[in-house]
Amino acid sequence: MQTHEIRQRFIEHFKKAGHTEVPSASLILDDPNLLFVNAGMVPFKPYFLGQQNPPYKTATSIQKCVRTLDIEEVGITTRHNTFFQMAGNFSFGDYFKEGAIENAWKLLTNTLEDGGFGFDPDRLWVTVFHDDEEAAEIWENKIGVPAERIQRMGMEDNYWSMGVPGPCGPCSEIYYDRGPEHGRDGGPIADEHRYMEIWNLVFMQFERGAGDKKGNFPILGELPQKNIDTGMGVERLACLLQGVDNVYETDLLRPVIDEAEKLTGATYGAQHSDDVRFRVIADHCRTGLMLILDGVTPGNEGRGYILRRLLRRIIRSARLLGATGNTMEALMNTVRQTMTPSYPEIADNWERIRSVAVGEEKAFLKTLESGSRLYEGHAAEVKKSGASRLPGDVAFTLHDTHGFPIDLTMEMAAEDGLTVDRAGFDTLMAEQKARAKADNKAKKHGHADESVYRPFVDNHPTVFTGYTQLEDEGCVLGLVADGALADVASEGQTVQVILDRTPFYAEAGGQMADRGELRGASFIGDVTDVQKVGKKVWLHQVTVTGGELAVGHKVTAVVSPSWRHQARQAHSGTHLIHAALRQVLGPTAVQAGSLNKPGYLRFDFNYGQQLSPSQMRDIEQIANGAVDADYTVHTIETSLDEAKKMGAMALFGENYGSQVRVVEIGGPFSLELCGGIHVEHSSQIGPIAVLGESSVGSGIRRIEAYTGMDSFTHLSKDKALVADLATSLKTPSEEIPERIEVLTAKLKVAEKQLQQLRNQQLLSQVGELVNSAVEINGIQLVAQELPEGVGAGDLRTIALDAKSRLGSRPAVVLFASQDNGKVPFVAAVTDSAVARGVKAGELVRTFGDKVQGRGGGKPQMAQGSGSSASGIAAGIEAVKEVVSTV
Repeated sequence: MQTHEIRQRFIEHFKKAGHTEVPSASLILDDPNLLFVNAGMVPFKPYFLGQQNPPYKTATSIQKCVRTLDIEEVGITTRHNTFFQMAGNFSFGDYFKEGAIENAWKLLTNTLEDGGFGFDPDRLWVTVFHDDEEAAEIWENKIGVPAERIQRMGMEDNYWSMGVPGPCGPCSEIYYDRGPEHGRDGGPIADEHRYMEIWNLVFMQFERGAGDKKGNFPILGELPQKNIDTGMGVERLACLLQGVDNVYETDLLRPVIDEAEKLTGATYGAQHSDDVRFRVIADHCRTGLMLILDGVTPGNEGRGYILRRLLRRIIRSARLLGATGNTMEALMNTVRQTMTPSYPEIADNWERIRSVAVGEEKAFLKTLESGSRLYEGHAAEVKKSGASRLPGDVAFTLHDTHGFPIDLTMEMAAEDGLTVDRAGFDTLMAEQKARAKADNKAKKHGHADESVYRPFVDNHPTVFTGYTQLEDEGCVLGLVADGALADVASEGQTVQVILDRTPFYAEAGGQMADRGELRGASFIGDVTDVQKVGKKVWLHQVTVTGGELAVGHKVTAVVSPSWRHQARQAHSGTHLIHAALRQVLGPTAVQAGSLNKPGYLRFDFNYGQQLSPSQMRDIEQIANGAVDADYTVHTIETSLDEAKKMGAMALFGENYGSQVRVVEIGGPFSLELCGGIHVEHSSQIGPIAVLGESSVGSGIRRIEAYTGMDSFTHLSKDKALVADLATSLKTPSEEIPERIEVLTAKLKVAEKQLQQLRNQQLLSQVGELVNSAVEINGIQLVAQELPEGVGAGDLRTIALDAKSRLGSRPAVVLFASQDNGKVPFVAAVTDSAVARGVKAGELVRTFGDKVQGRGGGKPQMAQGSGSSASGIAAGIEAVKEVVSTV
């Protein structure tokens, strides 16, 4: 029975029993305690905790789950998987123990014709909590399971809670006896390998108190309503119904292993170390695909780091098995074929999934090659010294300078019989983070001790009035100069000014702070920056340009109208770009950072590949279409829950209060949580000129654009440039691309002809080159650097011609040149020189070391390429040395 049929039978069984089918939730839920959904009941937690009223009394689902605590164990045994599917049925105050037990038993034991799984009842065992007499009585007297196949277990095995105060209750688990060939008699208590657990029924009926470990907590009483939470492992059931020993042999994962065999040339089942790598590939490919499907992109923190780690373990495992080329696309395509019957959305998102996975492979292969060489050198030094631990500073340098992950360093060290000074590594990482934090704080607050602001944060929060006005009167509550409180600031001095109220926007949400002035009866100063402390106090950085400012003075705070106008154009323009991006690239292209300043915006977003010119045009057109539509911009103050119900987008990782501000542009066109300053109508943004997009990190792209007059100025310059080109080329502006293409083609032809003439001239000079041969150790050596621009193919032709002119005598020819920043080189050796022990392949390797390159070939002919032209002369001398020693 195929896995997708197992899923379907489960759902149909419970739908016939009156349950509401609930689709699997995303692997990423808004739960601060979870990196990923790790159990089937997680999406229903608010109902079990009484936080929300369920819209149904009973439900059933097949939930996607990921657990990553045991990544290192994956593959070593066949029991660990990072991704799995949990089939479950749930009751919220409806049926209880008897209903849950009957539903499970019928599905397992009913015949295939009746919609069941057809298990032999005589091979099923059950366990109950040691004092749960009610469950034991139901199993024995209502279901008919013999008493000897009902076993009792304690809190560790048959009692459930979430690990914190809240709902809890006893469990009853169902096991299948796989037969004596899998272990000893005696039921689950004796051998859980032979007796495989397939279903866990949780009877959620009590409330527990605080405790320090599982089982060590008080039971406070019964819950107001009794609930059912069950979980049946789809993969485990597939093992039994497909007659295989473990999940890696099922229809979902064995095809991935088969594909890995083709790509690597290794054989699954031949040796344990290889089997581990095959299982890592199969498990991680499936998990990686499902994470990318749900919007995760490779990164250096949180979910992104987990995905990156999984993908890189796949790549390295394939390399260790013998793969030499790219493998990710073929492996992921196999997962697509096995998983799409259950998750049709994979097909719709395949191109994005493929590009993310392939992009990570390309990036990591470069890191793997260079980092592995560096690691091997350090590991060799450690072994040579007789030590067994790789120093923490070495691991830190590999990670920080060369991008080599610490977990990979630890894995490779373990394979070499070494350990890593992880404590030393962690110390250096902590020091680096502390330095970065201190640098950032210094930039924002001038090295001030933040304790100086504490009285203001606690007692005098700043009232911000800038949403509705550009000018306001305020009282100077405090002055901070050089990190200390001050009473007075004089002309020429720069200080931080704390006001009781201000119209100045403090830098936040990617929007730069306002600029303007503070004016008093005998004072004037320029406001050059505004920052927040404790999210409550505005710090105005003010340079006193006239008079004197003192604590207690009344001032008028005036925001520059032009600055504010252009800044809000850029901020609202950013929202339009974000909305356009999601229309063009899909809902997973979400914000990863932004900067808005007058006339300019940049927007970072999660996406795994470069955008095409047509995508860029579409984004610009959609954004400007929204400008032209003159949408009204609404700001709504509401609760966070209401904002989410409205569909407002929140930035992942951002901490929001209970009350939030929603910015709506054109209704459903753009709806985001945002505390920034915006235009009243989208037409006020003016034209948006997209400058381009680029990569700012693995999986993160950046779009830059101008707005308003800056956009107009940029477009005017482009227009003038096009006009100048049209005049120079004597062609209408709309025909410029075609004209340039024709000229470029002609130029390439001319360059090719010129190079051919140069090469013919060189060939005519081969005789002179041969005549320049020097005899070393009885061997004729022609070693020259040829003129710049001679490519690898022409070098080979010239070298073969020179070799043929040298006849049958022992001779060596080596030519090199500089071509488009590269250093191609070729060695040709006559048969009689080969007989003397000179081999072309060894010569190019010797030469390649001097020009930071590599090469190879046969004894008579070999070639390569390097990157350092400054090493050509040294390379020729090294070749002479080789010839002189044969």
